[in-house]
Amino acid sequence: MKLFTYLHYFFYVGFNWNFRIALKIIKQEIKGEKKYGISTTGADELKDLSKKGIDTSHATMYMPISYTLLEQLFKQLPATPNMHFADIGCGKGRAMCVAAYNGYTNITGVDFSEKFCEDARRNLEKMKEKFPEMNFAVHTADAMNYDIPPTADCLFLFNPFDVVVMSAVVFNIMESVRMYPREIFVVYANPLYEELFLDEGFKEIFHTKEMKYLEAAILKLPALLQRRKS
Repeated sequence: MKLFTYLHYFFYVGFNWNFRIALKIIKQEIKGEKKYGISTTGADELKDLSKKGIDTSHATMYMPISYTLLEQLFKQLPATPNMHFADIGCGKGRAMCVAAYNGYTNITGVDFSEKFCEDARRNLEKMKEKFPEMNFAVHTADAMNYDIPPTADCLFLFNPFDVVVMSAVVFNIMESVRMYPREIFVVYANPLYEELFLDEGFKEIFHTKEMKYLEAAILKLPALLQRRKS
C-alpha cells in the first residue's frame, strides 16, 4: 500500500511540476514518513468532498509540505515549549506531528474534511505514544468561520485557501490578537498571499525558496504593535 502511495505521488508531482522535483520530494517523503512513523503522503484534489456537497471552490488541493522544508522552518522558530501550535488547513496532520516531535505540547488543527481530520488524529495518537505530555485537538470546521484559539501563538499555513478565505483567516487572526494581545508567529508555506499579513503589520523574519515550488516564510507580529492596535 505504501509503495503504491509513493508511486502515485511521484507521478502526480512529476506530471504537475517536473520529475526532477518529484524525485527529490519522494526521497524526502520516504525518509520523513519512516522517521516520524506517520502516514501523510499523497495528493487529493478534493473531488470526494465535492461529491458530498461540500463547497471546495475556495480550497486548494491536499498536498503536504515537504519534510525537509518543514524541518528547516522549525529550526527558525523560537525554542519556547509553552507555545500553542495551530495548523489551519491541517490535512492529515504532518505539520502538527513534526511540531510534537519538536517539543510543542499544545497542538490544534482545523480542516473542513472530516476524513483528513480522522487521519490527522490517528497520526497524532502515534506521536502521543512517543510524547505523552503532548495534548492535541483536531476540529472539522470551515476556516472562514473558525475562531483562532486565544492562546495560539504559532500558526501554520500551507497555502490551503484562495485569497477569499485567506483574507477571512487573516481577519480572524487579527481579531484574536486584538482580544488577547500576544506576540504571534505565522509559518506560511507557499506564501502566495503574504501581502495580506504584511498589510496588518506582520514582519517577515525568515524566507526560503528552493527551486520553484519549495518556498516558505515566517512572519511575526510584534507584541508592541498588537497593544497599540488593541
